[in-house]
Amino acid sequence: MCGIAGIMKQGCSATVSAMVDSMGHRGPDARGICDTTTSTLGHTRLSIIDVAGGAQPMADPVNQSCIAFNGEIYNFPKLRDDLGAETFTTHSDTEVILRLFRNHGINHVRNLDGMFAYAIVKDTEVMLSRDPLGIKPLYTGMHKDALVFASEIKALLPLCDRIEEFPAGHTYSSAKGWECYYHLDAKEETVRDAEIAAAGIRTLLETAVRKRLLADVPVGVFLSGGLDSSLISALARLHKDPLDSFSVGTEKSPDRMFALHVAHFLGTRHHEYIYTIDEAVTALPEVIYHLESFDCSLVRSAIPNFFLARLASDHVKVALSGEGADELFCGYDYLKTLDRAHLQTELLNITRALHNTNLQRCDRMSMAHSLEVRVPFLDTAMVDFAFRIPVNLKLPLPANTEKWILRKAGEGLLPKKIVWRKKIKFATGAGLEDALAHHAETLITDSDFSRERNVGEGIVLRSKEELLYYRIFCERFPAQKFSHLIGRSRSV
Repeated sequence: MCGIAGIMKQGCSATVSAMVDSMGHRGPDARGICDTTTSTLGHTRLSIIDVAGGAQPMADPVNQSCIAFNGEIYNFPKLRDDLGAETFTTHSDTEVILRLFRNHGINHVRNLDGMFAYAIVKDTEVMLSRDPLGIKPLYTGMHKDALVFASEIKALLPLCDRIEEFPAGHTYSSAKGWECYYHLDAKEETVRDAEIAAAGIRTLLETAVRKRLLADVPVGVFLSGGLDSSLISALARLHKDPLDSFSVGTEKSPDRMFALHVAHFLGTRHHEYIYTIDEAVTALPEVIYHLESFDCSLVRSAIPNFFLARLASDHVKVALSGEGADELFCGYDYLKTLDRAHLQTELLNITRALHNTNLQRCDRMSMAHSLEVRVPFLDTAMVDFAFRIPVNLKLPLPANTEKWILRKAGEGLLPKKIVWRKKIKFATGAGLEDALAHHAETLITDSDFSRERNVGEGIVLRSKEELLYYRIFCERFPAQKFSHLIGRSRSV
């Protein structure tokens, strides 16, 4: 995983270098700047594939193109073989993208299976691309009539008056403009048999996990003891020995014992970190700075995620996470209150919005500690299959058991008490519960909240806790430049 930055203007090496420096946590292994005849690209590298040979920005001398790439392409070995592996000079997925661009132009993005955000420059043409679901971040702005981009908002703040998010599943080229190459649409609900659905989930998820174990560095798993992370861990354990697992929580957090139970059952090499509420409060400014958001639910869940990524980064460079399962399979309590006719549409909406919610948290907290996180549930084949399963298998009546069909898929892989454990929010499971809300109550009066809760851009803060986060946010960021992005999709 990496950080990328660039300005579509020649001779901006010093500016792009400063942008890259602001994201140094995303990739401490190497830095690079490439000044072409029309653009300046920058890159900070976390070396995962071809550690010795994958330095960036990378150039293709045949067609004089140059790329700055953030992400992983899971099908790159096959693509490399199809393109003629003997003609490559590295073993990196980055070079595969360049070669595909040489052969297919902008349409090459449709061949990629992975998570990514990148820029390619050739002559006067620039192309930007982001993966189908927005797992990897990308933001843009304008500086003195030149297009500017970066992996994180903080890199654009000194340069741009207004910052926008690059949309998931899109490409932009100066020659052809915008193109949507992937959009998550409603599917025909053809997988109506429970046994077929459960078997399909297990097969596709195992394939997705196996692909995401590909790396030239150590890979582990996040393990909270809940269904999603336990299922990912169980499938990873089938293909990796030893397997490192990681969990965090307060001394009395509900998740701790469940995580230990799963780790013992699977035979993982388990690591845990026990934090205190005082540590969580102390970490707030750093968490919000990296998260680039003041959304209450997002910040609250980011705190244990921050400690989790820090723990994992001491042992591995890559970790697998269970993100996305709740959106695909009805994991949230509020979904039980919705009209059944609209439930699948709501699942589509919250899955489409993941790049602004849990995926943002996942990326920023892991990258704060130079850790790459991969999300098997959001493999596009898995996502497509999930939306072919009707909601009566995801949340069946009358029991209203959340993620019922995913639990069926987990039977035989995990202990029964894990498969059928009721879902709780990550922050609650990790022991935070309402501790931060109580902390905010001691700092903010009712009159303060009433006076300060309307912050503009159509955003009204929902609680004293969120106002506390907003105050910390404003100490580091000029909120008017991008608070509109936060208001676009509030987390559930």
